[in-house]
Amino acid sequence: MRTEISEKWVRAMVGGTAVVDSRAPMLYWEQKFPIPAYAFAPEDIRMDLLTPSTAAPAGPPTFYSPKGPVAQWYDVHADGRVLPNAAWRRDAPELEGRTTFSWDPAGIDRWLEEEEEVHSHPRDPHKRVEALPSSRHITVSLDGVLLADSTDPVLLFETYLPTRYYLPRADVRLDLMSRGNNRSHCPYKGYAEDYWDAPGSPSVAWAYPDPYPAVARIKDRISFYNESVDITVDGLAVPRPRSIFSNTKNRPSDG
Repeated sequence: MRTEISEKWVRAMVGGTAVVDSRAPMLYWEQKFPIPAYAFAPEDIRMDLLTPSTAAPAGPPTFYSPKGPVAQWYDVHADGRVLPNAAWRRDAPELEGRTTFSWDPAGIDRWLEEEEEVHSHPRDPHKRVEALPSSRHITVSLDGVLLADSTDPVLLFETYLPTRYYLPRADVRLDLMSRGNNRSHCPYKGYAEDYWDAPGSPSVAWAYPDPYPAVARIKDRISFYNESVDITVDGLAVPRPRSIFSNTKNRPSDG
């Protein structure tokens, strides 16, 4: 596990209550999971608002779940609400004495880094996202069925992840897919409000109607999970990559 202390002022708000208020949060990266989390020292937490949970969360783990063994789960009591299993202490020596809080949208209302609200997970200080227009010939197929064919892609390069190909809607066979009910957020790109399902592949494609300015070129374009479809670039097959999103339970969702 890799850790480092951040100089950002980080707060976790439930209603008008700051459950966490830290000027030296610890960022940590679980092994084989490139997205960081925060771990906070007791003096930066309203410990009077935390009580040990009576049981671990039911059901399978989600994108927002801890990625290793938990020594103690906590319920958060704030603003007249109870958030079950909203915090935990990992059973890891690197995080001894520190507590992590879930970024599940059903829990903490707002996360602030300085005065900017951040969603989904902390921003990685070592990550870069770049969107470049291209004239490469991109095709996307699933089980032998052509879903997209374009020579006007925008290539999105994001540290730790496969290259994503954002294609004009006119170049995508939307008639072969159905609208999904997913919605997700990326701290670097914005809200993906539009999702599409393909037979046997839910939430296989998405679009950002109003992306953040740094990646404005992907606005309204459609991209596919390379992990779930067959892509060619200039006539050459691109092997399906292995990433954290190969496992669909790791794909973020806001419901």
